Amino acid sequence: MTDDRWLPPSAPASEPPMPPASAAPEGPRRGPQGGDHRGLLGRLVAPLVAIFAFFGKIKIVLIALTKVKFLVTAGSMAVSIVAYASIWGWTFGVGFVLLLLVHEYGHVVQLKREGVKDVSAPLFIPFLGALIWAKELGGNAAAEARVGLAGPILGSVGALACLVVYAFTGEDFWRALAFTGFFLNLFNLLPVSPLDGGRAAAALSPWVWLLGVFGMALLVLTIPNPILILIALVSIYQTYHRFKQFRSADPAVAAYYAIARRDRIMIGATYLLLIVALAGAMSATHLERTL
Repeated sequence: MTDDRWLPPSAPASEPPMPPASAAPEGPRRGPQGGDHRGLLGRLVAPLVAIFAFFGKIKIVLIALTKVKFLVTAGSMAVSIVAYASIWGWTFGVGFVLLLLVHEYGHVVQLKREGVKDVSAPLFIPFLGALIWAKELGGNAAAEARVGLAGPILGSVGALACLVVYAFTGEDFWRALAFTGFFLNLFNLLPVSPLDGGRAAAALSPWVWLLGVFGMALLVLTIPNPILILIALVSIYQTYHRFKQFRSADPAVAAYYAIARRDRIMIGATYLLLIVALAGAMSATHLERTL
């Protein structure tokens, strides 16, 4: 969505044109103290008018860029790659960002399958991962859960591809990248909003969100980390908001969570199997750090 309020203001109108000179015969030229002030003022104002006109055109360009999803994704990917490369090196930074991209496109594909058309392009945020946004996540909690689980499912396939490359090459780089991908998708299955596990919990029972908040609090206490603390604060806020909404007497909210028992069982089985599979994959790909 384009919002012109953040863009630079339009160029102000230039000064009104000067009235034409009279048609009287040209007299003797005036000296410096004569009427050449207007010509000098015009020469000084002209560059300023050109600069304002330039920024007016830049405004149009910026509006156009916000409508090109590819540029949003590619630009934020490039920034994230630079950020991760500063810690782990270029090859691992590129690989990690590509795994994030595969994960996010799992959500995009499932949103399309659920009939949601207005879906943003993936936006990457260094050290916080990536995200997409849509006006809705489907018609009910079951659709929301399918959208949430689609990211870790496709993301796990991407990590598995790294493991296949490792099997053929024997290079520990690919094994480490696979481990990171499995960990990334397992972390996202924590049953707390806005993580993917919180989406699945909406179909199982919103009471599971409380378990997710407890797990997030344990993580923060065990591994005090600014990013984890930020995610925990957002999770607590969103969980409180959604749980309060769930406990309301709104018929529309009750209808949203009233899904078929078959859907609830399928989502629960998929969720648990995915957790077990990812935990096993992490154990199989773990590398001991050597100094």
